[in-house]
Amino acid sequence: MKTSTKVILGVVGVVVIGSAAAVALNRGNGRGTEVRIEAVERRDLESTVTASGNIRARRQVDISSDISARVISLEIAEGEDVQTGQVLLRLDRTQFEAAVQRARASLSQSRAVEAQQEANLLNAQREYDRTTALQARDSLLVSAQQVEQAETNLQVAQANVESARFSVEQAEASVVEAEDQLSRTIITAPMDGKITRLNVEMGETVIVGTMNNPGSLVLSISDLSVVEAVVQVDETDVPLLAIGDSAEVSIDAFPDRTFPGVVTEIGNSAIRPPSEQAAGQQAAIDFEVVVTLSEPGVELRPDLSATADIITDRATDVVSVPIIALTVREPDDLPDEATEGEIGVTRDEFGEVVDVEGVFVVRGGIAHFTPVTVGITGIEHFEISAGLEVGDSVVSGPYQTVRTLTDGAEVQSQDGPAEDDQG
Repeated sequence: MKTSTKVILGVVGVVVIGSAAAVALNRGNGRGTEVRIEAVERRDLESTVTASGNIRARRQVDISSDISARVISLEIAEGEDVQTGQVLLRLDRTQFEAAVQRARASLSQSRAVEAQQEANLLNAQREYDRTTALQARDSLLVSAQQVEQAETNLQVAQANVESARFSVEQAEASVVEAEDQLSRTIITAPMDGKITRLNVEMGETVIVGTMNNPGSLVLSISDLSVVEAVVQVDETDVPLLAIGDSAEVSIDAFPDRTFPGVVTEIGNSAIRPPSEQAAGQQAAIDFEVVVTLSEPGVELRPDLSATADIITDRATDVVSVPIIALTVREPDDLPDEATEGEIGVTRDEFGEVVDVEGVFVVRGGIAHFTPVTVGITGIEHFEISAGLEVGDSVVSGPYQTVRTLTDGAEVQSQDGPAEDDQG
């Protein structure tokens, strides 16, 4: 189904209720059905996709604690600007300082054992050297068994020294680990930005996350120098978008202004894919689209509600008609000449005409159904790329009249637009 046809069908549900009073089309004066008549004009059109979402900073860091400890000093407040390396908060260091002391004592002990084993190795080496020297001088002075024993003692001493050295390395690593844990009692800013979320208070204990227990989110830092609107776009509109499309973003907190932006990211997978949806429930498939705002000029906050109108196409100085003027008719309701060409015609897989898009052109008080080829869809008008000329007069309402009007019907212009049929 064509995009314009879908727009027409979508308008049905919105306008029918408001157009109930327009069912009385003929006032009984015999001069034809009263309609709004509008001249075909050239306009500049923009086709847009509208989607809602929220504001976020392009770069945001959520900081959690790597250790479980009590907050003893809170150096910042929510909303405060911070710089890279600035101290944000301090945790209780008592148990971690004790762990460092234990690790250092263990390292000293390991080094003492290493020195002892090196002395044993030196003694075993000397014993082996004396034994082999005596055997070389006189084989009767030292038996072969004594030489083998001295050699074995030397090998054992060498292995003990190697083991002691490994113990020293292990103890050194334990010291590094303990000192690293101690350093984590001071949390510093990883980047310049603003504290946009602070979830702890003085005296509160932060915990480390586990597989089944999420850890404490201590705070969030956002770099608000670049702000984005993250919106959810329906799957049917995603193919219309492209990186670099311009957009106008409306933010609920600033109702009197809009913010220009550019599409910088289009999601490649659905926000909530069908595989994650409950069985038997088919929710809408939406994709995440990121619009980067261009110099907003005001201080924006993350999570503000936003609506983006993304411009997908532009047409300059094109023939156009009001959206309400375009309608669809089945071939049986039209003269043969209306379905002979390809303008406005939709065919099925067998080549048969299914329906025809067109407008009613008024000539001499008679409405003539005229097939048209529709271009882009603006906010209030369709581009007409074939079928009409500038200056043609078309029926542009009321909606119910356009929906039921027949080819060749007599029409007359209303003195003014009916209030029920506006919008």
